[in-house]
Amino acid sequence: MRRSLSVLMAATAFLGAACGSSSSSKTAAPAASATSATTSATTTATTSATTTGAALITTKSVAGLGTVLVNGQGRTLYIFVPDKHAKVTCVGGCAAAWPPVKLTGAKAQTAGQVKAALVASDPDPAGGRVVTYNGWPLYLFAGDSQAGTANGQALNSSGGLWYVITPAGKVVTTKKSGSGGSTY
Repeated sequence: MRRSLSVLMAATAFLGAACGSSSSSKTAAPAASATSATTSATTTATTSATTTGAALITTKSVAGLGTVLVNGQGRTLYIFVPDKHAKVTCVGGCAAAWPPVKLTGAKAQTAGQVKAALVASDPDPAGGRVVTYNGWPLYLFAGDSQAGTANGQALNSSGGLWYVITPAGKVVTTKKSGSGGSTY
């Protein structure tokens, strides 16, 4: 009987936490933490693929490339040469490997060394808007498994070359090296 009562109390506490109960019992706290952790992980996974809403564009030093643009999760941002500094051309299968940094309903937020005057957005042929920097649409690379990596740098993929971009709006065209790379 005691075991049944304990199971019933634990289940009640869990359900209360899952339904938004403001219970302050010690049993409810772990369930609420697990819910928060799951929500946080889901949010991170979603924004890693495509950033929506008030996207955050910031900067980070990436080994061999210097200080470049990254998203709010620290993932490296790239430009696609066929965009010709003018419009989004990476769609369909290209966008699956190189998800555009999407913007819906708000201007992108900036941090670090990002120059807010260089941030704008362009229409995405697939719908919505893509964040741009100095006229270049910005993309993530599915091959970057974690923040601070730049596996897409100087990669010829999906019909063109991919490069990182500096806070000054310059495109770094060299492969990762200790030299910091050349820019245009």
